[in-house]
Amino acid sequence: MDVIADNLLHVRSQIAEHAARHGRQPADVQLLAVSKTKPAEDIRAAHAAGQMRFGENYLQEALGKIQTLAELPLSWHFIGGIQGNKTRAIASHFDWVHTLASEKHAQRLDRQRPDELQPLNVCIQVNTSGEASKGGIEPDALGPLLRAIGGLKRLNIRGLMTLPAPSLHFEEQRQPFHLLRSLLEVHRADCPSLDTLSMGMSGDLEAAIAEGATIVRVGTAIFGPRNPPIP
Repeated sequence: MDVIADNLLHVRSQIAEHAARHGRQPADVQLLAVSKTKPAEDIRAAHAAGQMRFGENYLQEALGKIQTLAELPLSWHFIGGIQGNKTRAIASHFDWVHTLASEKHAQRLDRQRPDELQPLNVCIQVNTSGEASKGGIEPDALGPLLRAIGGLKRLNIRGLMTLPAPSLHFEEQRQPFHLLRSLLEVHRADCPSLDTLSMGMSGDLEAAIAEGATIVRVGTAIFGPRNPPIP
């Protein structure tokens, strides 16, 4: 398990170096450890090394780990695709959702969020690459969606998320992140709670930080190659 602690140290050092290179404070970039397909023991080891925020894609797998690790003060982020029949469990067990892309799902999450919990922090997923295979709304649909869900009391609309097409070229990597940052700046006037840009993974970490990422999502570089999903 020392490997996980060493990997976390390396990733945090990378974040700090990239932030400094682009005139940002490392503390302004939060690391979300993507723990999908990884056992609870790996998450426990990461927590022992100071990691608090974990991202999960597969709901049933995540629920088991959330229950197993209930004694730890972890922040759980849902980063998988949202299905209507899973919104109640998502609303009840997660602190953040990064993949909101419809008014219907927003209304369900709001209605199903337990009253004893704080409002659910959500990011709207935006398709910044124009790929049909990517989730998220088109940039032009962001304003109407924000207006439609702005009055929901059990949701805290925190920001935007994107998962762009992969590229090996730094300037090409920056383009979709620049678009996402521009969208947040434009819509912040009407939605002051927008303060989060969830963007960037291991392969485009520096480009995302250069463009203002406040949450970066890193999995394999922390936990090693992914296992098959837990049934």
